[in-house]
Amino acid sequence: MWLNTTISPFLLTGFPGMEKAHHWISIPLFVVYISIILGNGTLLFLIRDDHILHEPMYYFLAMLAATDLGVTLTTMPTVLGVLWLNHREIGHGACFSQAYFIHTLSIVESGVLLAMAYDRFIAIRNPLRYTSILTNTQVIKIGVGVLTRAGLSIMPIIIRLHWFPYCRSHVLSHAFCLHQDVIKLACADITFNRLYPVVVVFAMVLLDFLIIFFSYILILKTVMGIASGEERAKALNTCVSHICCILVFYITVVGLTFIHRFGKHAPHVVHITMSYIYFLFPPFMNPVIYSIKTKQIQNGILRLLSLSHSRT
Repeated sequence: MWLNTTISPFLLTGFPGMEKAHHWISIPLFVVYISIILGNGTLLFLIRDDHILHEPMYYFLAMLAATDLGVTLTTMPTVLGVLWLNHREIGHGACFSQAYFIHTLSIVESGVLLAMAYDRFIAIRNPLRYTSILTNTQVIKIGVGVLTRAGLSIMPIIIRLHWFPYCRSHVLSHAFCLHQDVIKLACADITFNRLYPVVVVFAMVLLDFLIIFFSYILILKTVMGIASGEERAKALNTCVSHICCILVFYITVVGLTFIHRFGKHAPHVVHITMSYIYFLFPPFMNPVIYSIKTKQIQNGILRLLSLSHSRT
Protein backbone atom coordinates (compact mmCIF):
# COMPACT_ATOMS: atom_id res chain seq x y z
CA MET A 1 0.00 0.00 0.00
CA TRP A 2 1.28 3.45 -0.91
CA LEU A 3 1.32 6.25 1.63
CA ASN A 4 0.53 9.68 0.25
CA THR A 5 3.23 12.16 1.22
CA THR A 6 2.26 14.84 -1.28
CA ILE A 7 0.98 17.98 0.41
CA SER A 8 0.14 20.01 -2.70
CA PRO A 9 -3.60 20.76 -2.73
CA PHE A 10 -5.87 19.82 -5.60
CA LEU A 11 -7.06 22.58 -7.93
CA LEU A 12 -10.76 22.80 -8.73
CA THR A 13 -11.92 23.90 -12.18
CA GLY A 14 -14.92 26.02 -13.15
CA PHE A 15 -15.71 26.33 -16.85
CA PRO A 16 -12.39 26.16 -18.79
CA GLY A 17 -12.05 28.86 -21.42
CA MET A 18 -15.00 30.77 -19.96
CA GLU A 19 -13.28 32.26 -16.91
CA LYS A 20 -14.33 35.82 -17.83
CA ALA A 21 -17.97 34.73 -17.74
CA HIS A 22 -17.73 32.93 -14.37
CA HIS A 23 -19.56 35.73 -12.54
CA TRP A 24 -22.42 35.60 -15.04
CA ILE A 25 -22.57 31.78 -14.96
CA SER A 26 -22.74 31.91 -11.17
CA ILE A 27 -26.01 33.91 -11.21
CA PRO A 28 -28.36 31.12 -12.41
CA LEU A 29 -26.46 28.58 -10.30
CA PHE A 30 -26.89 30.77 -7.21
CA VAL A 31 -30.61 31.24 -7.94
CA VAL A 32 -31.04 27.47 -8.23
CA TYR A 33 -28.98 27.00 -5.04
CA ILE A 34 -31.21 29.35 -3.03
CA SER A 35 -34.35 27.80 -4.57
CA ILE A 36 -33.22 24.32 -3.52
CA ILE A 37 -32.56 25.46 0.05
CA LEU A 38 -35.91 27.28 0.29
CA GLY A 39 -37.92 24.52 -1.41
CA ASN A 40 -36.52 21.57 0.51
CA GLY A 41 -36.28 23.59 3.72
CA THR A 42 -39.96 24.47 3.42
CA LEU A 43 -40.88 20.80 2.92
CA LEU A 44 -38.91 19.80 6.03
CA PHE A 45 -40.50 22.59 8.07
CA LEU A 46 -44.03 21.68 6.94
CA ILE A 47 -43.58 17.97 7.65
CA ARG A 48 -42.15 18.70 11.09
CA ASP A 49 -44.71 21.35 12.01
CA ASP A 50 -47.95 20.05 10.44
CA HIS A 51 -49.51 17.05 12.27
CA ILE A 52 -51.56 16.19 9.18
CA LEU A 53 -48.27 15.31 7.44
CA HIS A 54 -47.07 12.99 10.22
CA GLU A 55 -47.47 9.89 8.06
CA PRO A 56 -44.90 7.42 6.60
CA MET A 57 -45.28 8.86 3.09
CA TYR A 58 -44.26 12.32 4.26
CA TYR A 59 -41.52 11.02 6.56
CA PHE A 60 -39.92 9.45 3.49
CA LEU A 61 -40.45 12.72 1.62
CA ALA A 62 -38.61 14.48 4.46
CA MET A 63 -35.72 12.03 4.00
CA LEU A 64 -35.66 12.87 0.29
CA ALA A 65 -35.67 16.62 1.00
CA ALA A 66 -32.88 16.25 3.59
CA THR A 67 -30.82 14.22 1.10
CA ASP A 68 -31.32 16.84 -1.61
CA LEU A 69 -30.28 19.58 0.81
CA GLY A 70 -27.21 17.55 1.76
CA VAL A 71 -26.11 17.08 -1.86
CA THR A 72 -26.53 20.78 -2.60
CA LEU A 73 -24.83 22.05 0.57
CA THR A 74 -21.94 19.66 -0.08
CA THR A 75 -21.28 20.70 -3.68
CA MET A 76 -22.28 24.34 -4.10
CA PRO A 77 -19.94 26.12 -1.62
CA THR A 78 -16.83 25.08 -3.57
CA VAL A 79 -18.58 25.78 -6.89
CA LEU A 80 -19.45 29.34 -5.87
CA GLY A 81 -15.99 29.77 -4.35
CA VAL A 82 -14.43 29.00 -7.74
CA LEU A 83 -16.88 31.10 -9.77
CA TRP A 84 -16.96 34.14 -7.46
CA LEU A 85 -13.52 34.25 -5.87
CA ASN A 86 -11.45 31.98 -8.11
CA HIS A 87 -10.69 30.00 -4.94
CA ARG A 88 -9.51 26.79 -6.59
CA GLU A 89 -7.34 25.12 -3.95
CA ILE A 90 -8.78 22.31 -1.84
CA GLY A 91 -6.87 20.11 0.59
CA HIS A 92 -6.80 16.34 0.17
CA GLY A 93 -8.81 15.66 3.32
CA ALA A 94 -11.51 18.19 2.41
CA CYS A 95 -11.63 16.88 -1.16
CA PHE A 96 -11.98 13.24 -0.13
CA SER A 97 -14.65 14.15 2.45
CA GLN A 98 -16.61 16.07 -0.16
CA ALA A 99 -16.37 13.14 -2.60
CA TYR A 100 -17.55 10.76 0.14
CA PHE A 101 -20.63 12.80 0.97
CA ILE A 102 -21.50 13.48 -2.68
CA HIS A 103 -21.38 9.80 -3.65
CA THR A 104 -22.98 8.58 -0.41
CA LEU A 105 -25.92 10.96 -0.73
CA SER A 106 -26.47 9.90 -4.36
CA ILE A 107 -26.87 6.29 -3.17
CA VAL A 108 -29.07 7.50 -0.29
CA GLU A 109 -31.36 9.24 -2.79
CA SER A 110 -31.78 6.01 -4.74
CA GLY A 111 -32.51 4.15 -1.51
CA VAL A 112 -35.07 6.73 -0.34
CA LEU A 113 -36.89 6.51 -3.70
CA LEU A 114 -36.99 2.73 -3.19
CA ALA A 115 -38.39 3.21 0.34
CA MET A 116 -41.04 5.56 -1.06
CA ALA A 117 -42.00 2.92 -3.63
CA TYR A 118 -42.35 0.39 -0.80
CA ASP A 119 -44.60 2.87 1.04
CA ARG A 120 -46.89 3.26 -1.99
CA PHE A 121 -46.83 -0.53 -2.56
CA ILE A 122 -48.08 -1.22 1.00
CA ALA A 123 -50.60 1.66 0.91
CA ILE A 124 -52.27 0.36 -2.26
CA ARG A 125 -51.74 -3.42 -2.04
CA ASN A 126 -52.50 -3.73 1.69
CA PRO A 127 -54.24 -0.53 2.85
CA LEU A 128 -55.85 -2.05 5.97
CA ARG A 129 -52.46 -3.02 7.41
CA TYR A 130 -50.61 0.09 6.20
CA THR A 131 -50.28 1.81 9.59
CA SER A 132 -49.44 -1.44 11.40
CA ILE A 133 -46.69 -2.34 8.89
CA LEU A 134 -45.15 1.11 8.45
CA THR A 135 -44.95 2.20 12.07
CA ASN A 136 -42.70 5.10 13.11
CA THR A 137 -40.15 2.56 14.35
CA GLN A 138 -40.19 0.76 11.01
CA VAL A 139 -39.76 4.05 9.12
CA ILE A 140 -36.73 4.91 11.29
CA LYS A 141 -35.24 1.45 10.68
CA ILE A 142 -35.66 1.86 6.91
CA GLY A 143 -34.07 5.32 7.03
CA VAL A 144 -31.09 4.06 9.08
CA GLY A 145 -30.75 1.07 6.72
CA VAL A 146 -30.70 3.31 3.63
CA LEU A 147 -28.08 5.60 5.20
CA THR A 148 -25.91 2.72 6.45
CA ARG A 149 -26.00 0.90 3.12
CA ALA A 150 -24.88 4.02 1.26
CA GLY A 151 -22.21 5.05 3.76
CA LEU A 152 -20.60 1.60 3.98
CA SER A 153 -20.73 0.94 0.23
CA ILE A 154 -18.82 4.14 -0.63
CA MET A 155 -16.29 3.95 2.21
CA PRO A 156 -13.81 1.39 0.70
CA ILE A 157 -12.99 3.48 -2.38
CA ILE A 158 -12.73 6.76 -0.46
CA ILE A 159 -10.42 5.29 2.22
CA ARG A 160 -8.05 4.12 -0.50
CA LEU A 161 -7.77 7.67 -1.88
CA HIS A 162 -5.88 8.69 1.29
CA TRP A 163 -3.13 6.17 0.51
CA PHE A 164 -2.54 6.92 -3.17
CA PRO A 165 0.42 9.09 -4.25
CA TYR A 166 -0.58 11.98 -6.52
CA CYS A 167 2.42 12.77 -8.68
CA ARG A 168 0.56 13.86 -11.80
CA SER A 169 -1.27 17.13 -12.37
CA HIS A 170 -3.32 18.19 -9.36
CA VAL A 171 -5.99 19.86 -11.51
CA LEU A 172 -9.48 18.37 -11.16
CA SER A 173 -12.01 18.74 -13.96
CA HIS A 174 -14.92 20.05 -11.82
CA ALA A 175 -15.51 22.68 -9.15
CA PHE A 176 -16.15 19.87 -6.65
CA CYS A 177 -14.43 16.57 -5.88
CA LEU A 178 -15.62 13.32 -7.43
CA HIS A 179 -14.00 9.95 -6.86
CA GLN A 180 -13.67 9.19 -10.58
CA ASP A 181 -12.00 12.57 -11.06
CA VAL A 182 -9.46 12.13 -8.25
CA ILE A 183 -8.28 8.62 -9.19
CA LYS A 184 -7.21 9.89 -12.62
CA LEU A 185 -4.48 11.84 -10.81
CA ALA A 186 -3.19 8.89 -8.75
CA CYS A 187 0.15 7.26 -9.57
CA ALA A 188 -0.76 3.79 -8.33
CA ASP A 189 -2.74 0.68 -9.21
CA ILE A 190 -6.32 1.97 -9.25
CA THR A 191 -7.94 -1.20 -10.65
CA PHE A 192 -10.03 -1.75 -7.51
CA ASN A 193 -11.21 1.87 -7.49
CA ARG A 194 -12.18 1.63 -11.14
CA LEU A 195 -14.08 -1.68 -10.90
CA TYR A 196 -15.70 -1.40 -7.47
CA PRO A 197 -17.98 1.58 -8.27
CA VAL A 198 -19.18 -0.07 -11.49
CA VAL A 199 -19.84 -3.48 -9.94
CA VAL A 200 -21.17 -2.48 -6.50
CA VAL A 201 -22.53 1.06 -6.68
CA PHE A 202 -24.01 0.97 -10.18
CA ALA A 203 -25.45 -2.50 -9.51
CA MET A 204 -27.03 -1.15 -6.31
CA VAL A 205 -28.72 1.76 -8.10
CA LEU A 206 -29.80 -0.55 -10.94
CA LEU A 207 -31.25 -3.04 -8.44
CA ASP A 208 -33.16 -0.22 -6.71
CA PHE A 209 -34.62 0.83 -10.06
CA LEU A 210 -35.66 -2.73 -10.96
CA ILE A 211 -37.38 -3.25 -7.60
CA ILE A 212 -39.18 0.10 -7.99
CA PHE A 213 -40.21 -0.86 -11.53
CA PHE A 214 -41.64 -4.24 -10.52
CA SER A 215 -43.35 -2.78 -7.46
CA TYR A 216 -45.20 -0.37 -9.73
CA ILE A 217 -46.23 -3.21 -12.02
CA LEU A 218 -47.85 -4.87 -8.99
CA ILE A 219 -49.37 -1.54 -7.90
CA LEU A 220 -50.83 -1.04 -11.39
CA LYS A 221 -52.21 -4.58 -11.35
CA THR A 222 -53.93 -3.87 -8.02
CA VAL A 223 -55.31 -0.52 -9.18
CA MET A 224 -56.73 -2.02 -12.36
CA GLY A 225 -58.65 -4.46 -10.17
CA ILE A 226 -60.49 -1.66 -8.39
CA ALA A 227 -64.07 -1.48 -9.67
CA SER A 228 -64.66 2.25 -9.22
CA GLY A 229 -63.00 4.51 -11.79
CA GLU A 230 -62.89 7.33 -9.25
CA GLU A 231 -61.10 5.13 -6.70
CA ARG A 232 -58.63 3.98 -9.39
CA ALA A 233 -57.79 7.58 -10.24
CA LYS A 234 -57.43 8.47 -6.55
CA ALA A 235 -55.07 5.54 -5.93
CA LEU A 236 -52.92 6.36 -8.95
CA ASN A 237 -52.82 10.05 -8.07
CA THR A 238 -51.03 9.25 -4.79
CA CYS A 239 -48.19 7.75 -6.87
CA VAL A 240 -47.81 10.50 -9.50
CA SER A 241 -45.43 12.71 -7.51
CA HIS A 242 -43.20 9.77 -6.64
CA ILE A 243 -43.11 8.54 -10.25
CA CYS A 244 -42.09 12.04 -11.41
CA CYS A 245 -39.25 12.15 -8.86
CA ILE A 246 -38.08 8.69 -9.98
CA LEU A 247 -38.03 9.81 -13.62
CA VAL A 248 -36.14 13.03 -12.78
CA PHE A 249 -33.48 11.14 -10.78
CA TYR A 250 -32.92 8.17 -13.08
CA ILE A 251 -33.07 10.14 -16.33
CA THR A 252 -30.29 12.41 -15.04
CA VAL A 253 -28.29 9.32 -13.92
CA VAL A 254 -28.67 7.75 -17.37
CA GLY A 255 -27.84 11.06 -19.07
CA LEU A 256 -24.65 11.56 -17.04
CA THR A 257 -23.59 7.93 -17.59
CA PHE A 258 -24.27 8.20 -21.32
CA ILE A 259 -22.19 11.40 -21.63
CA HIS A 260 -19.25 9.91 -19.69
CA ARG A 261 -19.27 6.61 -21.62
CA PHE A 262 -20.08 7.73 -25.15
CA GLY A 263 -19.43 11.46 -25.22
CA LYS A 264 -15.63 11.38 -24.96
CA HIS A 265 -15.32 13.62 -28.03
CA ALA A 266 -17.95 16.08 -26.78
CA PRO A 267 -16.66 19.48 -25.55
CA HIS A 268 -15.59 19.44 -21.90
CA VAL A 269 -18.20 22.08 -21.09
CA VAL A 270 -20.91 19.52 -22.02
CA HIS A 271 -19.58 17.10 -19.39
CA ILE A 272 -19.41 19.87 -16.79
CA THR A 273 -22.93 21.11 -17.58
CA MET A 274 -24.32 17.57 -17.38
CA SER A 275 -22.73 17.09 -13.97
CA TYR A 276 -24.44 20.26 -12.69
CA ILE A 277 -27.77 19.06 -14.09
CA TYR A 278 -27.27 15.74 -12.30
CA PHE A 279 -26.56 17.35 -8.93
CA LEU A 280 -28.96 20.31 -9.08
CA PHE A 281 -31.96 19.29 -11.20
CA PRO A 282 -33.47 16.59 -8.91
CA PRO A 283 -33.09 18.68 -5.69
CA PHE A 284 -34.64 21.64 -7.53
CA MET A 285 -37.53 19.68 -9.06
CA ASN A 286 -38.57 17.41 -6.17
CA PRO A 287 -40.11 20.19 -4.01
CA VAL A 288 -41.76 21.67 -7.12
CA ILE A 289 -43.29 18.30 -8.05
CA TYR A 290 -44.67 17.62 -4.58
CA SER A 291 -45.94 21.20 -4.21
CA ILE A 292 -47.85 20.95 -7.49
CA LYS A 293 -49.12 17.36 -7.28
CA THR A 294 -49.76 16.82 -3.54
CA LYS A 295 -52.81 18.54 -2.08
CA GLN A 296 -51.67 18.11 1.54
CA ILE A 297 -48.39 19.91 0.79
CA GLN A 298 -50.29 22.68 -1.05
CA ASN A 299 -52.59 23.13 1.96
CA GLY A 300 -49.59 23.20 4.28
CA ILE A 301 -47.91 25.92 2.21
CA LEU A 302 -51.14 27.95 2.16
CA ARG A 303 -51.47 27.63 5.93
CA LEU A 304 -47.84 28.72 6.34
CA LEU A 305 -48.39 31.75 4.07
CA SER A 306 -51.62 32.75 5.80
CA LEU A 307 -49.94 32.44 9.20
CA SER A 308 -47.02 34.65 8.15
CA HIS A 309 -49.47 37.15 6.59
CA SER A 310 -51.56 37.32 9.77
CA ARG A 311 -48.42 38.02 11.83
CA THR A 312 -47.49 40.96 9.60
